[in-house]
Amino acid sequence: MVVVGADVHKRTHTFVAVDQAGRQLGQFTIQATTKGHAKALAWARREFGSDLVWAVEDCRHLSARLERDLLTAGQQVVRVPPKMMAMTRASARTRGKSDPIDALAVARAFLREPDLPVASHDETSRELKLLVDRRETLIAQRTATINSLLWRVHELDPARAPKARSLDLAKHQHALRDWLVTLTGVVAELALDELDDIIALTARAKNYERRITALTTQVAPTLVAMPGCGALTAAKLTGEAAGITRFPDEAKFARHAGVAPIPVWSGNTAGRVRMTRSGNRQLNAALHRIAVTQIRLTGSLGKTYYEKKKAQGMSNREALRCLKRRLARTVFNHLTNDHHSRPTTSLPAAA
Repeated sequence: MVVVGADVHKRTHTFVAVDQAGRQLGQFTIQATTKGHAKALAWARREFGSDLVWAVEDCRHLSARLERDLLTAGQQVVRVPPKMMAMTRASARTRGKSDPIDALAVARAFLREPDLPVASHDETSRELKLLVDRRETLIAQRTATINSLLWRVHELDPARAPKARSLDLAKHQHALRDWLVTLTGVVAELALDELDDIIALTARAKNYERRITALTTQVAPTLVAMPGCGALTAAKLTGEAAGITRFPDEAKFARHAGVAPIPVWSGNTAGRVRMTRSGNRQLNAALHRIAVTQIRLTGSLGKTYYEKKKAQGMSNREALRCLKRRLARTVFNHLTNDHHSRPTTSLPAAA
């Protein structure tokens, strides 16, 4: 087996091939296009045969097209976290930083950790991720615009300041607009313009939310039905998992989500663990939201488990960590069941 490490950039990709001992066999740089990807595949097959594994640095916005082209060609693709690549590069004898050095570190990182999640074609999770990311971008733009508008309203009349977290509601938006149209001056003009932006962003974000809810209810019904997991959180979990079948078991999913405990003990402190600070932080945040919500739900299994761990002498933080690890197992099972029962019909398009 030959491992081909890939260091991906916007315009070029650099590949370095290594054998199973990590010895460099060759390198190749191509343009970051489908034609360039075909050249890289032809080079690897010509030089090293067909027993190939492609280790790609997991920069999803840069590596997505490369992954799709390689998977379409029937290749095995593994995603290597950038932090793991950086640690491997730092421990190497070669000093400095370049695309070939980074590609070599990616390949050697896979050899050190051969159980990394493989990439797979999963258009459903990709579509949900794109929709969720776009909605979050709109929400961030609206928040920034609201912050700017609040200062302009404060300058015009502090007594007219809207209630906290109210400008995402149509009632308060229209009430503020009715007042602003009665004023003159540049500040009032800019405030009115920003309010119109907020109204437009709110409408677009709600449209995406309705679409995300419809898709998630269709492709992940058992996950949506999970206590504490709304449609948006379920969509985040489905999208960030990027195909639940690429995880052989729930333990690897938990490690990918950053909720698997790691040992931090030495000598007389045996048995101590903490949560890893690596992993997919979006998955981690989604599991955290579910955990916090379940703790607040009277009679929920999550709250019962949380109170049980506290009764064993754990702190609030330690009990929460245990709950998140348990929820990772539940989410993995729901995603797996939903995947196997997923309808083959096409997903609904945008309205």
